Amino acid sequence: MQPSTKFSEDIVPLSDMKVNPGRIVNQVDKTHRPVLLTNRGRGVAVVQSLKDYETETEERAFLRGVVQGLMDLEEGRELDLADVKSRLGLS
Repeated sequence: MQPSTKFSEDIVPLSDMKVNPGRIVNQVDKTHRPVLLTNRGRGVAVVQSLKDYETETEERAFLRGVVQGLMDLEEGRELDLADVKSRLGLS
């Protein structure tokens, strides 16, 4: 689970990123919180550590699979184990 946003630290003007990008990269790596970059007071981009991005992407894909499986079960789209093994050539 990702730590909650600290608005005093995690919203940064784009001009600050241009001046000292290393500080922002170190911050997201250390805190595991994404940083929102703003331009003229509006959000334009998010900086996040690669490890945190990959973890969230994997979690999102897993949850989508679970939801799809539950929807398939509700709609009667299911196979028994013997059919699955047969289709995969495992029997």
